[in-house]
Amino acid sequence: MMQITSPFTKSIRIQLVEREPGFYTVKAVSTSDDSFTLPVSSWAHLLFYRYEQNFFGLSANTEENTIFLTLSELMDLMSPKIAHPFVQIDGADENSDKLLRVVKSVQQLWNSSALWDYALLTEEDGLKFELPEVFSKDEYVMSNFYPSEVDLPKCQELLNTATKQKLIYAGLTNEDIPALIPFFKEGGWPLNNERTIGDVRVSLRLSEPEDTQEVWLLETVISSVKTAKLWTPPVRKRHLPIKQVLPMKWEAYADEIESMQKQMLELIQIDQPGISQDVLLHAELEDTQVRSLLRNDFAKLQALGFDVILPAWLKELKQSKMRVRVSATSQTTRKVAGLDDILTFKWNLSLGGSKISEEQFIQMVNEKREFIRVGTEWFRLDAEWMNEIRELMDQAEKENWTVRELLFRELPEELTAPLQEDDDLEDDERDDPLFTFEMQRSLKTYVEQLQDKKGLPLVQLPDSLQAELRPYQQEGLEWLVFMREQQFGAILADDMGLGKTVQLISYVLHTVETLGETAPTIIVCPTSVLGNWQKELARFAPSLRVSTHYSSSRLKEDAFRSFVEDEKPHIILTTYGTISQDVDFLEKIHWSTIVLDEAQNIKNMQTLQSKSIRKLKGLHHIALTGTPIENRLSELWAIFDFIHKGYLGSFGKFQEQFILPIERDESEQHKEILRAKIRPFLLRRTKNDPDLQLNLPDKLETKKFCPLTSEQAALYEGYIQDTVTQMENMTGFEKKGRILQMLSKLKQLCNHPALYLKEPFEDANSMMERSVKLKSIVELATEIVENGEQCLIFTQYIGMGNLLQHCFSELLDLDVPFLTGSMPKGQRDSLVESFQAKEFPIFLLSLKAGGTGLNLTAATHVLHADRWWNPAIENQATDRAYRIGQTEFVQVHKFITIGTIEEKVDKMIEIKSALSEELIQSSNWLTELQDEELMDLLTLDAAVLR
Repeated sequence: MMQITSPFTKSIRIQLVEREPGFYTVKAVSTSDDSFTLPVSSWAHLLFYRYEQNFFGLSANTEENTIFLTLSELMDLMSPKIAHPFVQIDGADENSDKLLRVVKSVQQLWNSSALWDYALLTEEDGLKFELPEVFSKDEYVMSNFYPSEVDLPKCQELLNTATKQKLIYAGLTNEDIPALIPFFKEGGWPLNNERTIGDVRVSLRLSEPEDTQEVWLLETVISSVKTAKLWTPPVRKRHLPIKQVLPMKWEAYADEIESMQKQMLELIQIDQPGISQDVLLHAELEDTQVRSLLRNDFAKLQALGFDVILPAWLKELKQSKMRVRVSATSQTTRKVAGLDDILTFKWNLSLGGSKISEEQFIQMVNEKREFIRVGTEWFRLDAEWMNEIRELMDQAEKENWTVRELLFRELPEELTAPLQEDDDLEDDERDDPLFTFEMQRSLKTYVEQLQDKKGLPLVQLPDSLQAELRPYQQEGLEWLVFMREQQFGAILADDMGLGKTVQLISYVLHTVETLGETAPTIIVCPTSVLGNWQKELARFAPSLRVSTHYSSSRLKEDAFRSFVEDEKPHIILTTYGTISQDVDFLEKIHWSTIVLDEAQNIKNMQTLQSKSIRKLKGLHHIALTGTPIENRLSELWAIFDFIHKGYLGSFGKFQEQFILPIERDESEQHKEILRAKIRPFLLRRTKNDPDLQLNLPDKLETKKFCPLTSEQAALYEGYIQDTVTQMENMTGFEKKGRILQMLSKLKQLCNHPALYLKEPFEDANSMMERSVKLKSIVELATEIVENGEQCLIFTQYIGMGNLLQHCFSELLDLDVPFLTGSMPKGQRDSLVESFQAKEFPIFLLSLKAGGTGLNLTAATHVLHADRWWNPAIENQATDRAYRIGQTEFVQVHKFITIGTIEEKVDKMIEIKSALSEELIQSSNWLTELQDEELMDLLTLDAAVLR
């Protein structure tokens, strides 16, 4: 059957790769060149056209040019109800095409209650679907393919996985499914976000006991979707059938209201005699029945789209948390407390502002009370949580806790670990329980002794280390060893090029040769620096047994565990992406040390990558990074949460105590408090520190200001006017997404109009006439080459890199390599070696792929073709050339288009960047600017064009 498409239809070719069962990476490739990956911003809004669940793609899980999707999301996106009517999604390769065929072939089933006619429940497999052998196109499939082309086993497999995902994400468990199948068959599938009948909403309302009573009331209430007023029948008519008590305006809906109430009652368990399904529900319940409904059934109803109305205090749990305040005193008579001194505790508990004595609290625990009235207010308490607090109190009293256990939060994880799964939780919930530890001065003095990191025990250099450490590197080794002995996590945040790698290698040698450690160390790094680690380990520590856990041929599961047990490697080298795929068996290994190189990669706590890292278990956690803060203090919190979970509290608490006062109000007091808090765990030295005596050559940074051509200026102003007009009617979420899209488009336009217009390249001279910036970069690079020097050119756009390659090839007859994130590791390492050997003079690098971990000191010039809004990222890229080993004067050239957003953001960066020197950087997200500020930023300064 030929597929009929509209002449207006746009085709998107996607590559689907299953990274684990039911989870896919999605990339879009050019229709003319499979090797060219399209930026997510150019096609995500088309893929998520009507997909409200993630705000039409604005909150989709993306990374560089990749979108991460679950199978259930993919199934939804291919639905005619979601898909863009004029966009055709095709597979870019055979496997992707096959998968899309199957997904499209089962769309009618996926969006119909008929799906559940084929549902089976087995003890072994749980829920699964068995479709008929004869798969009739007319009856079951809405497809553009013949039934003979449909892979029936694959259809069943996808339906099994996607349905289970859908139910899990809705908060439904395997135990819920048997009772739900009849409901799904009768129209309850697909899951709805909201169930209404015309303009009528049917709800279940739970009301708390009146002052003189102890029973709760559960009743069916009816309302119009247009008003908030709730209706229940008069008391005298409460016993009559639904059809006889409804107001006249709703009589036509009587059967549907009765049917919906029946559905809700069948989905919840109420052990109450005399309940009739044809009468509006009015049932009195005991405390235990309410507890069961709250813990199980109401969540199920809400997951299925039914409306449940609860007392306000039940929804605002932050108002009903018991607060715990603990003061700790050391029993020692010495002036300064030690880590192992025993503490005594005083517990203070309160609820709703009222003090609760220890005796009252213990009585509540023993009575398993869940709903408690204090004064005029009701509170709901988590009995399980209260029991844990009781056990904690007993434990602290019986086990003689020490300063170490208290000060650094070595407490039961369920009581101290910040919640990560739900960003919508309020601060108080994330800090549940909120422990406030008040230490006497002797404990604080001990912490202060850690601040300057001087006078630490001397560490002898390992005999097999093939390097001489500089004095500051020796101090770094001694600090890492001390932190291990004290069981403190550590962040080694030396400036780029100061030798974090050799310090870490010396530390690992010490653990092996001096401490006799037999468990392996795992080093997790970006793929781009894997080769660098291999070479540095072979160079400085040839005695260490190093294994690289990477590539498709790597060992897995039992084979990997057997390798570790039999071969006893000292170091396992791996990448962040590999951890995400292999965490299920890597987390079962007990590691001597877990090292994160370029630790800023875990700054986003919600990614699969970050969550996987946190599952690894090791004796010591070390983070290596040259930029502990790239944009915001949230990144500092994320790294600390890895090295010492809970030390900075929950993210919500950290945001309230530090992020808002520092980033919004620039409070010097809060900066100083935070510096003191993080200083014991963070070792930071910079190239400009005179104590290091690096004797590096000078570095000169210059800005090259380039005017727009008249073509660029006209396109710039036209795009701004069109977009600002469109944003006037957008929601906050939509506006943020459009601003990010606009920034990317404007930066490409500042580079060259052909990139903005997506035009093919003309001859080099013609292309340079259309962009002063392009011409300036090419002319400067030509001059550098003619002088016999080498340069690095950084850009964040693949198109700009390709354009520069085109110009250099035509004008200089040079085949200039372009290092991007998609380049294989072997080729990347080979190019770095060749550049260092001076085999080619110009090296193009994408800012993200080439900005970390590479040693490119052969270059004496660094050109930034387009500006990143964050100076830390640019400096990190510049430090590929300006690092230890550089013997020549280094010149950094930053190209900026006059009067545009590039120049205006550059001025903002100058104002803000001073804070990054203090490791506390205040940075305004461009998406959060006020409308007036945004317009001032975007508007083209016409005066500079004259």
